[in-house]
Amino acid sequence: MSTVADKLAKKSSHKTSAKQVRLRLVYVDFWSAVKLSFLAAIAIAVVTVVSFVLVFFVLQATNVIARADEFFGNFTDGSILLSNFVSLPQVLAFSAIVAILNLIVVTVLGAVLAGIYNLAVKVTGGLLVGFTSN
Repeated sequence: MSTVADKLAKKSSHKTSAKQVRLRLVYVDFWSAVKLSFLAAIAIAVVTVVSFVLVFFVLQATNVIARADEFFGNFTDGSILLSNFVSLPQVLAFSAIVAILNLIVVTVLGAVLAGIYNLAVKVTGGLLVGFTSN
């Protein structure tokens, strides 16, 4: 038979378990989503510009552009050269345009997704998230 003292001894020997809390995410603030998506878009824009420039330098170092000039020169008698269209200022301008368009699209997409989530919460009840304390 177990006594009350045995039960208390068993309870004291166990470590306290972590408290678990379950919360439901029922609203995403619109402006917070816009700011966060804008910051993510800036990071993506920087990566885009740097990657375009690095690819251009690799193509230039491996003489791919010069070989493409020779290839197109055989067909067009040298009137159309790829090096006339692909230079560092043109690559920078193109990558800046792509980065700006990407910045706009990602920012708007973050705002739209926040709005869609806020509308979907009315139907689904929200996202259930669990937290524990250590």
